[in-house]
Amino acid sequence: MKDARKAALGRRIDQALGRDRADRVIKNARLLNVITGELADGDIAICGDRIVGTYESYDGVDEIDGRGLIAVPGFIDTHVHVESTLVSPAEFDRCVLPRGTTTAICDPHEIANVLGEVGLGYFLDASLHTALDLRVQLSSCVPATHLETSGARLGAAELVRHRDHPKVIGLAEFMNFPGIFAKDDAVLDKLVAFEGAHIDGHAPLVRGYELNAYAACGIRNCHESTSLEEAREKLRKGIQVLIRDGSVSKDVHALAPLIDAMNSPFCALCTDDRNPLDIATEGHIDHLIRAAIGRGAPATSVYRAATWSAARGFGLRDRGLIAPGYRADIVLIDDLAACGVRKVLCGGEIVGPATFEGRTRITPVGRGSIKLAKITADDLAAPGAGPSTPVIGVLPGQIITERLQAELPYRDGERHADPAQDILKVCVLARYGTNRNIGRGFVRGFGLRRGALASSVGHDSHNVCVVGSNDDDMALAVNRLVDLQGGFVAVMDGQILAELALPLAGLMSEEPFEVVEQRLRVLRSAVRETMGCPLDEPLLQLAFLPLPVIPHLKITDMGLVDVDRFELVAA
Repeated sequence: MKDARKAALGRRIDQALGRDRADRVIKNARLLNVITGELADGDIAICGDRIVGTYESYDGVDEIDGRGLIAVPGFIDTHVHVESTLVSPAEFDRCVLPRGTTTAICDPHEIANVLGEVGLGYFLDASLHTALDLRVQLSSCVPATHLETSGARLGAAELVRHRDHPKVIGLAEFMNFPGIFAKDDAVLDKLVAFEGAHIDGHAPLVRGYELNAYAACGIRNCHESTSLEEAREKLRKGIQVLIRDGSVSKDVHALAPLIDAMNSPFCALCTDDRNPLDIATEGHIDHLIRAAIGRGAPATSVYRAATWSAARGFGLRDRGLIAPGYRADIVLIDDLAACGVRKVLCGGEIVGPATFEGRTRITPVGRGSIKLAKITADDLAAPGAGPSTPVIGVLPGQIITERLQAELPYRDGERHADPAQDILKVCVLARYGTNRNIGRGFVRGFGLRRGALASSVGHDSHNVCVVGSNDDDMALAVNRLVDLQGGFVAVMDGQILAELALPLAGLMSEEPFEVVEQRLRVLRSAVRETMGCPLDEPLLQLAFLPLPVIPHLKITDMGLVDVDRFELVAA
């Protein structure tokens, strides 16, 4: 092994010096140096998976003509839940690598909440066989809170078992910030177990003394900033800001002014939750780059954040720069502002259809995970002491929700939806067979006059969530989900309008990403055009209603949750 490494170094030295032809050379492209900010002419020489020469002239065994193109480092998605793309890791790989995302740092938090170590193991195995470099953070909050029914539980001991896996970076987003402030024993055990290692953050609206306490635990980043003021405070306190633009949470428009020459080394980009339809129509990290530049952020600073800064923030010191000794993750684009990706090299290899052939197939897991019994409309009745009730207020483009109060139709001791006020019923049903919990509440902002939407994607415990104007359509949608063993269903007037099956843990399709994209198009069209929902991404907006670690009012299978107080709300 030592002799082989010495021989490889020898090849690099000879090719870097020009003694031997390089394995591959990119010629005639302009190189963006994300450190100095300059655009320069010069060849890029590659030996194996490493860059060995820049700013000089080289001959290559294989030569790529980059005339008219700009070479930039491969893009890094610093926080993504692959499950939220609704496809397997192998299909995620095939979907985003050709768009220039050569490294993705994932948290398999969704499947871990459903399947525990089985789900975590599935992602660890898959990460060894993707063409892009898929790194894994160990899911820190399984379950996310005590206010919901989860399918599994991962304590410090279970997480430590996987700490030395070659694709593991550290501990994934620490969402239970109330548990930190309360010094919960299980929370502190996990932090102590990973003390000195990388720990990801998740601290929406956490400010002041509480932010100090959060950062004092060794947590080094946060992707939940939604305002410039919040993001600037996190930067001041040494927390790297991961600027997000997913299918629901779209923060680039607010945070783009943060990306300048001074701050960009401490910023990075992430998608968090972005589905194949949005990737197809808008893009992946390439979309975030375009959006930030379009909002006035300097192009060099944006590319620095998307590459070098991202790599440094996660200890990946071998990438993020087109320079000798770095991984040959290179994207050839047509223009800095447009970020039109023309060719991608990952580890020195040109990305094309052959890149994805012959990969080891990982055995799917999580089939049959929906153990919810069929329901009737009567099961969804919402008893109450009167017509007045708290209502979840949906904010388009955000996963933060408002806490509203409304007077609803009230008959025979039950509250009912009122589409005239844009208030629908929302229910969350425990799916794991350990109880028959049903949380009942109301939500404003979906804009539906008729029908129902149901989802088995319900962050983070992924119980079944349904919203609708009437209990009959809601029950039909839930029961169809049980038959599909997970997915999305749209129902109106007793008819199923559209659906997408997600049988792998109720989270992912077994189909190619192109098929998922087309079925999402049909679903989106049905929900928007036939049912009249004005939201850009109604199904994923629904999936975030059960997320009790995002302010202010949410709902789980146990009922309404006041996230600010971290407690259940009386019906």
